[in-house]
Amino acid sequence: MADTFYPLDDRARAYARMAKALEWLGDTWQDWPGLDAAARAMGLSPHHFQREFTRWAGISPKQFQGALAHAAAGDLLRQGASVLDASLEAGLSGPGRLHDLFIAHEGLTPGEAKAGGKGADLILGKAPTPFGMGAWLIGPRGLIALGFIDEDAAPRTGFEHQGRREEDAFANLASRYPAASIRRDDATAERMARDVFEDGAPLPVCLYGTPFRRQVWRALLDIPAGETCTYGRLAAAIEAPKASRAVGAAVGANPISWFIPCHRALAADGRLHNYHWGVARKRAMLVYERAHLA
Repeated sequence: MADTFYPLDDRARAYARMAKALEWLGDTWQDWPGLDAAARAMGLSPHHFQREFTRWAGISPKQFQGALAHAAAGDLLRQGASVLDASLEAGLSGPGRLHDLFIAHEGLTPGEAKAGGKGADLILGKAPTPFGMGAWLIGPRGLIALGFIDEDAAPRTGFEHQGRREEDAFANLASRYPAASIRRDDATAERMARDVFEDGAPLPVCLYGTPFRRQVWRALLDIPAGETCTYGRLAAAIEAPKASRAVGAAVGANPISWFIPCHRALAADGRLHNYHWGVARKRAMLVYERAHLA
């Protein structure tokens, strides 16, 4: 059983290796490779790999393989999250509980947002998350944006992002409010990260967007953890059944990854496709949620 008190720094450092492990296990499950082979592929000893995977994911590598086989899930990377939902079914929940979340109020006034954040004092910092190092944009009333940093990210190939390095991740968040006063403060970001991910504290989230986008972002919160929803179903949920393309654009514009769970939204064919912070991270988020359902 996973350790509920696994330090956040350790979870962040383990993320990249665990994302690769999820992909490797998804690709090889039909051959039933043993623990030694899986550990060797990750460059770890069997004991270290077993312990790290179980503490990070909440289930053991063998349980993960068994779930894939039971559901005949096939290749996790290419089949996507709809198969993941079927493969990680009852009996595999971990001991952790997800954070509480509430939407506080708008982080910027409409005038401030329209002016690119002019007059707003924001903090930009990096701090660990279970999904690697996070890039946090924080305002006086709560979290405004969250992205992720992948220093070894490969260049983008076609439509698919592989991740963003620190400079690119920070620039991506800051570009949303180009006229704001933004200062670097990693300590503040780290306090927020530990409050939420280690202590389970409620998180004030400050959103600003068009009414349509805010409606879509709130609809994302109605998708249960560990489940997924197509853009078409989201459009129907907000009573705009002909607006699935606009819904997809709104999902892609979601500023607060993980907490506003755009990773639960899929295209009509049920595949993972693209994700702003890397497809491997989207897959890892879905696995993590499913494994940690209370």
